Amino acid sequence: MAQKSLDQKLSRIHADPQGAKDFILADAKDADMALGIGAPGKSPEMHAGEARFRTLQEFRDIITQIVHQGLVDIMLMSAHTNEVLNIQGRLFDNSAVTPAARANDTTDIHVLRGGRSPVQPSLAFRTATLDHIQCGHLDCKPEERTLGADLGLYSITYQNDSVIDRAALEEYKAFRLAAERKGFRHFLEVFDPNRPESVEASKLPGFINDAIVRTLSGVTSKGRPLFLKMVYHGPQAMEELVRYDPHLVVGILGGSAGTTYDAFKLLSEAKKYGARVALFGRKINNAENQLAFVRFLRWIADGAITAEEAVKAYHGVLAQLGIKPHRTLDEDMTLQTAVMSYAGNGKTISAPPRLAPVRRTGADAAPRKAQCNHQEPDFTKMTAAEKIAYHKARWDRILGSN
Repeated sequence: MAQKSLDQKLSRIHADPQGAKDFILADAKDADMALGIGAPGKSPEMHAGEARFRTLQEFRDIITQIVHQGLVDIMLMSAHTNEVLNIQGRLFDNSAVTPAARANDTTDIHVLRGGRSPVQPSLAFRTATLDHIQCGHLDCKPEERTLGADLGLYSITYQNDSVIDRAALEEYKAFRLAAERKGFRHFLEVFDPNRPESVEASKLPGFINDAIVRTLSGVTSKGRPLFLKMVYHGPQAMEELVRYDPHLVVGILGGSAGTTYDAFKLLSEAKKYGARVALFGRKINNAENQLAFVRFLRWIADGAITAEEAVKAYHGVLAQLGIKPHRTLDEDMTLQTAVMSYAGNGKTISAPPRLAPVRRTGADAAPRKAQCNHQEPDFTKMTAAEKIAYHKARWDRILGSN
C-alpha cells in the first residue's frame, strides 16, 4: 500500500504549524449525492439548447484519470463510487491519493430539478453508513474495514435556529462516537446558513468562526476532524480562525464554478492568509480540461506560479490541445467574487493587468537555470513570461508538442 500524501502533509503541518509549507488539495467528486443526473457535468457532445450531461461512467473515468495523475491529495466520492472504484476496483492501492466518501447529506444539498430543499432550512440526514463506506456492506468484520475508505466528509449547515442546530449537533455527536469505535476519520464541512435571513451578512464570518470553535471545544483529539472545509469569508476571518488555534487545519471550499481566475485567485488568497486545504468540486468538474486545471491548482498551491500567470498559461494549454475555452482570456481574467477585500464583504469585480506577451519557444525550452541544473528553478527570480514559458515547456513534454 502506497504512503498517502495527506498523512505526510498533516504530520508536517502539526509538527511545525508556522513553518510547514505543505498544502492539501482535494477533488470533490461527490456531486451525485446532491445534483442527480447533472452531477457528472455537461457533456462535451451537448449542443445549443440541449441539456446533455456526462454519464456516471464518464464521471468515474475522469476520477480515475485524476487519481492516476497524482496531484490531488484526496479524492472525495459518494459511497457508491467509493465501492466501485476503491473497494472493487482497488484504484487507490498503489496511489498516494487518499480515498474519501461523503458521510452525510443534509437536506440543503438535495438539489433536484424543480425541488425546493435548497431554500428550506437544512435538516440533518445520512444516506451512507460507516460500514458501507469501509467495506461495502453492513456489519463489517474487523479485517474488512480497510477495504474501502477510512476518511469521510461530515457536513453541518448552521441555521441560527436553536432547535434545528441542536438536532444537527446531536447527529454530529452520534456520528463521531460511531466513527471513533470503527476507526473512521473525518473532516468537517461547515456551510453558511442556506437562508440569507438567518444571519446578518456583515456578522456571518464571525458567526461561522464562533460556531466552529464552539462545536469542537468539547471534542477531544480522538473525535476531532482532521481539518475543516468552509466558505472563504476573506482574509480577516481566515486569519482570526487560524490564529485562534494553529492546529485547527482550515480548508476552503470552491463554491460555484465562476471564472478560472475566481478559482485560482481563491486558492492563492486563502493560502496567503492561513488556509492549508482547498476542496474544489464544481470548479474542477466544469473546467475545459480537468487534468490541466488540477495541474495549475497544484502549482499555485505549491507557490510555483501566481493565479494571474496560471490563467494565461491554462489558456495556452487549451489552445495547444485544441480545446475551445468557455470564455475569452479577457473574460476569464475577471474576478467575480466579493471576498478578496480584507473584511470579506466588499464588492470586487475587476480584471487584473494583462501579463507581458510570452516569447515563443521550442517544445523543450525552459528557463536557463532549470536546463543547467535539471531541477525546479527559483520562481521568485523569474519574470511572469519566464514562468509561463517554463510551465508551457513542461506541458509540451507531458502532452507532446504540436
